[in-house]
Amino acid sequence: MACSFPDARARRRGGRLRRASALAAAALVAACGPGEEPPGRSAAAQPAALEPALADAGVVEPLDGGAAVEAEPAASREALRPGRGDKLASIAMRTFVYAAPERGALKLGYLRAGAIVERAAAPSGDAGCAGGWYAIHPRGFVCVGKGASLDLDHEIVAATPAGPRRGEPYPYRYVVSRKPPPHLYVHLPSEAEQRRVEGRSRAQGTPAWSRRDEALLGEPEPLTPFYASRRDLPKPLGAAEKARFPAHRGRARADSAFGLISTFEWTGRRFGLTTELDLIPIDRTSAVTPTAMRGVEVKSEGTPAFVMHHGVRTLKPDASGELRPDGWAAHRSGWVLTGKTAAGGAYAETDAGVWIPASALRVARLGRDFWGHAARGRKWIDISIELQTLVAYEGERPVFATLVSTGRGELGDPATTSATVQGTFFIREKHVTATMDGDELSESSIDLRDVPYVQYFHNSYALHGVYWHDAFGKVRSSGCVNLAPADAAWLFAWTDPPVPEGWHAAFNDKGGTLVYIHA
Repeated sequence: MACSFPDARARRRGGRLRRASALAAAALVAACGPGEEPPGRSAAAQPAALEPALADAGVVEPLDGGAAVEAEPAASREALRPGRGDKLASIAMRTFVYAAPERGALKLGYLRAGAIVERAAAPSGDAGCAGGWYAIHPRGFVCVGKGASLDLDHEIVAATPAGPRRGEPYPYRYVVSRKPPPHLYVHLPSEAEQRRVEGRSRAQGTPAWSRRDEALLGEPEPLTPFYASRRDLPKPLGAAEKARFPAHRGRARADSAFGLISTFEWTGRRFGLTTELDLIPIDRTSAVTPTAMRGVEVKSEGTPAFVMHHGVRTLKPDASGELRPDGWAAHRSGWVLTGKTAAGGAYAETDAGVWIPASALRVARLGRDFWGHAARGRKWIDISIELQTLVAYEGERPVFATLVSTGRGELGDPATTSATVQGTFFIREKHVTATMDGDELSESSIDLRDVPYVQYFHNSYALHGVYWHDAFGKVRSSGCVNLAPADAAWLFAWTDPPVPEGWHAAFNDKGGTLVYIHA
């Protein structure tokens, strides 16, 4: 079964899925058509949606392309466009951005609680939205009300000192709960509250695991005025709150994993702030150890390959041309092969000028252009289940390659196994992070928060980063394509649709970057 994201807009349909042949892939693309720009890609596309609002403001558009007849000053028109320094804040886990100022319009993406974006000075109408619809940068409209506020000092904003660190491998600092899992505090608890809630006094001294976690998490942030006041944390619209006690909201679910916005030192103990605005004691969690896995950018003509053994020596030719040991090639390191070999094919030359034993390498198979996509110079992604490799192309030229982990069902039927679906698809949703349910972390894991750089391409199947395993190059997932966080971040920035700065997700049902998955 596919990996499951409860906040995905589409779920995987039942039924048997067949592997795509070249003919089927071509037919699918012919039916769906090439990926197109999402509606309202930039502010230049917003005037059509703004026409009713401009009319309401007394600005009449000409019929013949001449000058507009204005019943109001020109400033009225400009007040309906972002760009004058006015801003609004998201106060919900998902504040949707619409293509037009109405509830039934196409959703372009969403903002996350605490995000602040540039807006128009005046609303573009109030149909179905008492607080008014505001155009935001770079496109779309947001309803001010339960999900968004013009008050930049709103308590949700004050309680959210930072957003995700987009572009970095880990957009948050990640921790996994210990047993028993941590309590979810509603404010920084006093020592008396901690004793009353947790039923024990903390041990003296600093154990080795705590020192390790401190090193992985880095220095705690200074307390903001909001947290120093020990006020109760607000809950953004859409955040879970199943219980409420004076000092806490119960325990986290077993085997939970969290992305932390910030961490604070308090009462000689460290607390982490989750993205749903709960405070958890760090000593009831384990910090995630970052993986060293990184893909390779292909900057010269050649074929990507990965070292799949430990203790592999690199070699260089000496003055006589004989290959001599020169250094070491790290396990799973990526290289670009020039195509030259030596010693009867026993060694392969890389574009770095060193040679590597061919027996230690997993060489990517360069993809075939079944769709005429590459011939038009467009971006596309090729994923091999047998090789557990991903190669990204710009036209016919590979530009990036890495190792992945696809479904444990390998080449089986994804309708009855945890195999990754095969075929030709287009990326239709991108989320900076998303919550995931499934059995990826352990047999009992049910609550993985803020999975990084999620890109849906078919129902609930997605490309996404993982922080709970380091098995890249081997099958491991429940159906999704798992990537090392650094590789997921690279692909997220490279693929279409783009996610505007300040947004948490962007949608494009007409199709973004093509993804081809095969044996």
